[in-house]
Amino acid sequence: MTLNLNLSRNDNNNYRTWNGLSLAFVGDAVYELMVRNMLTDCSEHTVNDLHKQCVQYVNADYQAEAMDRLLPLLTEEEITFFKRGRNAKSAHVPKNKTQANYHKATGFEALFGYLFLKGDSGRLTELFNITVNKEDAS
Repeated sequence: MTLNLNLSRNDNNNYRTWNGLSLAFVGDAVYELMVRNMLTDCSEHTVNDLHKQCVQYVNADYQAEAMDRLLPLLTEEEITFFKRGRNAKSAHVPKNKTQANYHKATGFEALFGYLFLKGDSGRLTELFNITVNKEDAS
């Protein structure tokens, strides 16, 4: 699945100085849009069914588990941005989620935000496909 979004207004690399929660804010939107795009490409379900399928991928527990698969595949720079999100101080942890999974998911979203803002759609697509189990993490 390819997501061709040329919305980045950050040609001067200022995103590299963003805090982890700001990167995660962008990454959350990018990741959810990629999931929605994937689901609508491969099914003709009702909007309610699509939403239920989307929630299976867009939640802290799923993202934390996916991050465990992605971590060995990341570059040092990608790990830096993951850690920036993971280590960010958030005043909110959703109920029924562990703090560890929530922080790991925030790091996951920060990584996706970083890759989007960097304009690395190839790497973003590669990691997304591994995340949704379309490719093996090898």
